[in-house]
Amino acid sequence: MTRPGVKRKEFLFLQGPPGPFFRQLADELVARGAGTHRINLSGGDRYDWREGAVDFRGTTRRWPRFFDRFLRENGITDLVLFGDCRPMHQAALRLAQLRGIHIHVFEEGYIRPDWMTLERDGVNGHSRFDRDPEVILAAAKWLPPIPKLPPITAQFSRRARDSYWHYHHVVTGKLRFPFYRSHRQGSICADGIGWALRFLRAQRRARQAEQTLCELAGKKYFLFTLQLTGDYQIRAHSPFGSMSEAAEYVLESFARHAPDDCVLLVKEHPLDSGYLNWRRFLRLRARGHGVPGRVLHIDGGELQALSEEAIGMVCVNSTSGTLALEVGSPVIVLGDAVYDVPGITHQSGLDSFWSQPQRPDSALYQAFKKTLHAKCLVRGGLASESAIQILIRGSADRLMADEGIAPHARLAVQELGSSPASPR
Repeated sequence: MTRPGVKRKEFLFLQGPPGPFFRQLADELVARGAGTHRINLSGGDRYDWREGAVDFRGTTRRWPRFFDRFLRENGITDLVLFGDCRPMHQAALRLAQLRGIHIHVFEEGYIRPDWMTLERDGVNGHSRFDRDPEVILAAAKWLPPIPKLPPITAQFSRRARDSYWHYHHVVTGKLRFPFYRSHRQGSICADGIGWALRFLRAQRRARQAEQTLCELAGKKYFLFTLQLTGDYQIRAHSPFGSMSEAAEYVLESFARHAPDDCVLLVKEHPLDSGYLNWRRFLRLRARGHGVPGRVLHIDGGELQALSEEAIGMVCVNSTSGTLALEVGSPVIVLGDAVYDVPGITHQSGLDSFWSQPQRPDSALYQAFKKTLHAKCLVRGGLASESAIQILIRGSADRLMADEGIAPHARLAVQELGSSPASPR
């Protein structure tokens, strides 16, 4: 319940992840004495939050005035959304900042599995998390160890089901939301066809992955993890216009500077919808750069095991980099990532990485994880009902705390949270 003399929090929810998480989180906040509001922007939003919401059906030009009026008329104190780069969210964030409203941004976890990101003001490249090693070490001294907890239950079928019905209603809800344009690149229908084809070709992909692992046996290799071109991690937080541009950049550097006895293993993203035949692309580009046979492609395999065996990992800004850091393997980041901290990742450029990769400082990385968990992460997930319930409880604790950080860690991260972000 709201304490006497304290203004009641009024939370406004915009777009969340596909599924019921945002609606259920709002129910928990109401039970704790807060007010909640929702603006639906698409048929998928309306499907996920069917009652007690307001539909915005206008053009993007009308959105800023509509949104600002909604803030004023409903006394909104806090804004909650998933991702901070969607065009409608970007306009909302700027207006909320002008009104002095607290902003809470959810995103997939910086460290996975079992954790989701929840930060004030922005995530990923917009995160205010300070990447100064001295600040991180100082803050970590006051923090308790990260608890060792059992794994969160996850079922791919649950995420697939929630996503299917959300995007199904995005498409079928066009009459009610005629001006809505998804933040996703490409066609939702084409993506669906691509994912269906991936499912049908699963056995062939498994055989190809097994063949690649056989070719890899006994060889020293660097691991390069692909990401999705349409992901804002590439579109907004990297120097590349597409993942194929990033791959071309990595292949050229590898061909020029990597030792002759090393190979490059390129791992395809498990949710890639198949617009580009990566296997053929990599074979042709490797031949063009004069390194045929030294660039291998895999669509499958266990990322954890591959990370442990690799002599280094290259990524644009994927959270997969934390898997390699966890086992002390060198990592270089080509874009903007919250874990790209001097002393943790290689800082001397890609060309030098192949011959002199810098290993992470173990003590600094452990301090980084402690401060990241305290300030930016909340336990739980979206792939099972039990995971969602854990996520709801932790998220509600964080949202109802005045500082917007884990209640047990407020004092410890005060210095970290008040420092300006390190220059990039």
